[in-house]
Order: sequence, then structure tokens, then C-alpha cells
Amino acid sequence: MKFSIRRFLLLLTVVAAAFGARAAYVKVDAKLDSASVLMGRLATLKVEVARQAGAPGGFPQFKECPEDGYVSFQGDSIELRRPRLMDSLVQGDKEILRYEVPVQVFDSGYYQLPEILYVSGGDTARSRSLSLKVIPVAVNANDSIAPFAPVLDPDGFSVVDWVPDWIIDWWWIALVIALAVIAFLWAMRRYKKEGSILPPKPLPSPYTQAIGRLTTLHGRKLWENGREKEYFTELTDILRVYLYRRFGINAMEMTSRQIMETLADNPAVKDKRDYMRNILNMADFVKFAKVRPLPEDNVAAYNNALKFVEETRPTPEEEQALLQAEMERMRPSANVKKSKSAATGLSTKSYKGKSRSSKSVKKKAAKKGGAK
Repeated sequence: MKFSIRRFLLLLTVVAAAFGARAAYVKVDAKLDSASVLMGRLATLKVEVARQAGAPGGFPQFKECPEDGYVSFQGDSIELRRPRLMDSLVQGDKEILRYEVPVQVFDSGYYQLPEILYVSGGDTARSRSLSLKVIPVAVNANDSIAPFAPVLDPDGFSVVDWVPDWIIDWWWIALVIALAVIAFLWAMRRYKKEGSILPPKPLPSPYTQAIGRLTTLHGRKLWENGREKEYFTELTDILRVYLYRRFGINAMEMTSRQIMETLADNPAVKDKRDYMRNILNMADFVKFAKVRPLPEDNVAAYNNALKFVEETRPTPEEEQALLQAEMERMRPSANVKKSKSAATGLSTKSYKGKSRSSKSVKKKAAKKGGAK
């Protein structure tokens, strides 16, 4: 029984010694660089921390303090700035950290500075409490009042500090407005130049358009339902558009006779006139004479239109050139240039006409003078 009690006491002593050694392993020592300081001036509190090497730790009193902030004690009379690590030294398994804590007091008298706490792992150590004498500023009633000190630029001053706060807060709105203005100006410039903001859709070739419209017309079965006039009107419109896009013949503004005369003067379609003649003659009879054509006549007109388009189909090179020329005609800038050149030509002709008429008047007047 005595042996067991001795063993228990020995074990308890070892554990207590181990905990005591561990607790004593974190130490904090503090001292002031001066025991007195003038009111409002800074004093320096030097703090030395000894802890196990590599162990994490910190000052809980400054945990919520910002990087350049301070912590107030005894109301607002004492301000302790955030500790600044000045030096570190490793000695075996121990590490010594030296900090400096700026202290500022705004009222005269004797002050007891708070103990500085340091926590490392589960251990907490605290420094001794120090006394500080704050000397008041000597003021004489006859002394003149000093002027305000000039405004100093903050540390790390840059050009951004000159920018107003509302620009920094709402810069993205200004960016959106600037981008919107740029987009609007670009769209207006493109519209004036191209006639459209979005890129134009590629035009189908004259041949592809004509064949597509003829196929659609055939599928509508107009003449089978007694709508022969509508059938021939659309059939001739398809051919008129094809003549304009394929050969540049403004057939939409021409009569049937004018179309045939124009085709006779065009070597590319001179031998294809019979197709057009049969179609236009039958269409004129139906539209103006109100003739009811036979089913064979309707089919023949469609086949003649199909043959005319197929036999005048452009080559790939010609098709590309036609589409390019058509895109140029559709651009508003080209139309403006044409209108300007036309107006210039008219003004030149009128000017020449006026000059000629003025010359003839002068000649007549000279003749009359000679006769007198």
C-alpha cells in the first residue's frame, strides 16, 4: 500500500514538473525606452517573447486591430499601436522574438500600462505591468496660438488619390456609358457606309432565285384552281427580275414589246427570244384580253420559262461577278456617288446651255448694231 502511494506521488510530481516546464517555456518580458514622455509624443514599449521554435502564437489584445491601427486602454487616454516584429533569434529549440509597441498618451499624469499577453498553443504568458509618467505641455497664457499644421500627404500617395470618390465607386457605370457611345457611333458610321448595321445576308444567285421561285409557283397550282391571271402575272415577274439580275435589263419598267426589242439587241440571249415571246404573248392575252388559256398553254409557258433560265445560267465566274456588282449597287455610298455625279452632269449641261444661249444673244445684238 505504501509502495503504491509512493509511485502515485512520484508520477504526479513528474506530470506537474512536465506541465510546469511547458508552461514556463513561453515567457514575455516588456520594458519602456523611457519612464516619462511628453504628452502627445510617442514612447516605445519593447516586448520580448521566448517560445518554442516554430510554434505559432500571437497577441490576443491586438487580434481585432488592423495592420496600422491601435488599441485603446483606460478609456481613450492610452493608445497602443499594433506590435511590429523587429528581430528574431533561434537558440536550439527556443525562439526569441523582439517586438516594438508604440505608446501614445493624450493626458498628463501617471499611468499603469496594461500587461501584454502572448498565447502560443495552449499556453498564455503575460508581461509585467509598467508605469509611465506623462509630462504636460507647458502653456503660457500670453503665448500666441500656433497656426494649423499643413496637410501632409499619406504614405504611399499615388495619382489615384486625386480621383474623386464617386468615380472610384461608380467607374463601371462610366465604362458602360462609354462603351455604349462607342457602339452607337460605330453603328451609325456602318449604317451610313453599308446601309445596314448587321452584315447583309449573302444574296442568292439570279439562277438560284429564279429556279426557286418557279418551283414555288408550280407547287401553288394557281391555274389548276382557275387563277390563270395571277399565275401569268407571277410567272412574268419572275422572268423580269431574272432579266434584271442576270443581264442588267430593267424589265420591270418595260412593256412586252420593249423587252423583246432589248433581247434582240443582246447577243447573249438573242437566240432565246422565242421562249420569252411565247410567254409574254400568252400573258398579255390572259391579263388584258381576259383569255382563258388551255391547260397545255399553261404548262408550255412554265416549261418555256424553265428552259430560258436553264439555258442562260451563268458560269460560276460570271455568277460571282454579278453578285459582287449587285452588292456594290446596294451600298448607299455608291448610290450617293451616282446621284452626285448625275447632278454634276446636269449642272454642267445646263451651264453649257446657258453659255451657248448667251453667246447667241451677243451675236444677234452685234448684228443688229452693225445693221444700224
